Amino acid sequence: MKKALTLCVALLFTCILFTGSAPPTVQAAKTTFVTIGTGGITGVYYPTGGAIAKIVNKKRKEYGIRCTVESTAGSVFNVNSVMSGDLEFGVVQHDRQYQAVEGLAEWKDKGPQKDLRAVFSIHYEAVTLVASVVSGIKTIKDLRGKRVNIGNPGSGQRQNSIDALTAAGIDYEKDLKAESVKASEAPGLLQDGRIDAFFYTVGHPSGAFKEATAGATKVRFVPLPDIANKLVVKYPNNYLKVSVPVKKLYPGAVNDEDVIDTFGVKASFVTSVKVPDKVVYAITKEVFENFESFKKLHPCYQDLTKENMLEGLSAPIHPGAMKYYKEVGLK
Repeated sequence: MKKALTLCVALLFTCILFTGSAPPTVQAAKTTFVTIGTGGITGVYYPTGGAIAKIVNKKRKEYGIRCTVESTAGSVFNVNSVMSGDLEFGVVQHDRQYQAVEGLAEWKDKGPQKDLRAVFSIHYEAVTLVASVVSGIKTIKDLRGKRVNIGNPGSGQRQNSIDALTAAGIDYEKDLKAESVKASEAPGLLQDGRIDAFFYTVGHPSGAFKEATAGATKVRFVPLPDIANKLVVKYPNNYLKVSVPVKKLYPGAVNDEDVIDTFGVKASFVTSVKVPDKVVYAITKEVFENFESFKKLHPCYQDLTKENMLEGLSAPIHPGAMKYYKEVGLK
């Protein structure tokens, strides 16, 4: 008996000496780490990524998936990072998804991003323009000669701002003093009087606009109904008409009207064809199986349905997501 025990100890010591570890009796499940690219921390993309990660991480032992969230420059950055493999998933404006797939805008020189895949869409986002009252800006045409933040490079909102200005006959490079700071910085600059107005494409309610309307500088939301009509006709794959209940969400604004009309997009959740089917399937399943809990994680999700989460997907749906949709009869 002692000889057998001594032999077992010797074998164990030899194994540790040459392999650095004891021989496992049960093979540990391999953990797959995935990162979701979002946007600025004051927008909705960041909490959206966090909401998805929170749901998936509850089942990390079952799936062997560990989700983390990264604050990024926004849609363009997220698409490019997903394509390069630096991110596994990204929250992206659906108009940017379309442009990437078709090889338009920032992807004109790179060509169509053929490996981009859609998973699902999420909330509606309104292209929102707010201005200080002291600036005298009441319409988009009043932006001429003013200091206006149009969004940082790498964000989806920048092109939305340029499209709105172009539709109004304004050249952002010549007719105004365009700033290119992140959306999270714009409310403070407006309150300090260092800019007169800023655009932001975001789901409402938004922390950025709550901040912008809570300071000593009085602000006004600028309606864009005519611009919306033009752009929805010109870019039917990019834009749709949306509205913002200003009085309900931002009582600090000076607007007399309860609702302002504008144009917007849908936020979408994208990945690469190179991300394994089982990973995409697991994430899709957990979001949809916990749908009511997911809706409660942010106020702008209140109008979500499982059906409209499959709208605005201009990239091919990833096979892992499609497997789930077919199982439950959504496709």
